[in-house]
Amino acid sequence: MGCVLGARPVVGWITAFKLPLLACPHSPVCSGGGGSSAIDLVFLIDGSKSVRPENFELVKKFINQIVDTLDVSDKLAQVGLVQYSSSVRQEFPLGRYHTKKDIKAAVRNMSYMEKGTMTGAALKYLIDNSFTVSSGARPGAQKVGIVFTDGRSQDYINDAAKKAKDLGFKMFAVGVGNAVEDELREIASEPVAEHYFYTADFKTINQIGMKLQKKICVEEDPCECESIVKFQAKVEGLLQALTRKHILPRG
Repeated sequence: MGCVLGARPVVGWITAFKLPLLACPHSPVCSGGGGSSAIDLVFLIDGSKSVRPENFELVKKFINQIVDTLDVSDKLAQVGLVQYSSSVRQEFPLGRYHTKKDIKAAVRNMSYMEKGTMTGAALKYLIDNSFTVSSGARPGAQKVGIVFTDGRSQDYINDAAKKAKDLGFKMFAVGVGNAVEDELREIASEPVAEHYFYTADFKTINQIGMKLQKKICVEEDPCECESIVKFQAKVEGLLQALTRKHILPRG
């Protein structure tokens, strides 16, 4: 993302002379962030039998905890939801719901599949369906996938996990209970802490949710106009030096 141009007085004695103020903002899509970046966020949620109904309700709260932080709109954040077990089921595609209230209601109404754990099939579905234009994805929007699992996948995940990253999707992996760390690392965009998370207890996934909020809401890419900002600082320094020497007339 490029820089934002504004203006400010360079020195107090010459208010008519202004230099561009170049800011290198982050690109938030959080509530109240005022940013302009678009994000297509899809949750892949494990609905296997081992999760158990009471924990599945905690997973729903985890999803809505993250939804609460987003600026949901046609131009900013869109949310999709997929549940997987022995098969894959799209709960709702990107762009179906246009408010946080409607998204959260749909999450709460999601029924529990209660079968196996086919994480590989879910990742393939994400690639082939969830992030396509026909399913509501927007060209140019950052694609973010959050994969939630409580156990080892019963199918092969490596190829689909690699393809998701090769396509530029920003992938996060959240594991609970019997989730396998190697699989979480394989799914995550970066095999480092803050891109994959693990907790032994479903009751603590809200803490992971708080960490994910920060990672999803802030654009990590550095500003592309660093050299221009340095130039601005150099010019301002020169003008201030000239002022001290009374070379420039006072206004």
